[in-house]
Amino acid sequence: MRAPIGSFDHATPAPACLDVLIRPVAAAVRDWQGQVPADQLLYVDTDPGLADTAVFTEHYGLELLDTSANCVVVAGTRGGETTTAACVVLSRSRVDVNGEVRRRLGARKVRFATLEAATGGTGMEYGGITPIGLPADWQLLVDAAVVDTEWVLVGSGRRRGKLIVPGKAFAGLPGAVVVDGLGV
Repeated sequence: MRAPIGSFDHATPAPACLDVLIRPVAAAVRDWQGQVPADQLLYVDTDPGLADTAVFTEHYGLELLDTSANCVVVAGTRGGETTTAACVVLSRSRVDVNGEVRRRLGARKVRFATLEAATGGTGMEYGGITPIGLPADWQLLVDAAVVDTEWVLVGSGRRRGKLIVPGKAFAGLPGAVVVDGLGV
């Protein structure tokens, strides 16, 4: 199958390649309940040595600069309580951590989660964290621009491989809250 974006050699419906997906992502795909059919979630194999955005897009297609999203893990604190959340924004923007995220989490202070907290909490590899398969007790904030993008390239849970997902599917992920202005 040809990928709808990028110049990937081959795209495979995610349900047909659960064995190459990391455990939490494979479980989320297997138990998929979204309005977008699971077979519209596509897996593409990528070279982890090309993970840097500039090198990645030069190799797989410059249009990916406008259709790629990052999933960033943050920790908000207030009164000794910590709330962990994932934020999904298009790659060309950054997460409004000290504004929109802080307000949404009701936190006094928000910081990017440590490498250990992000990978340990998700069971995913750093540089490949995806909103598909996140822990059920985490909040998931998704920028409206991601939902409005026809096809979005995101991590697959590993540094090798990516998922290509219809943007509207992100609004249906467990616990997802679509936020205007999350990415600035």
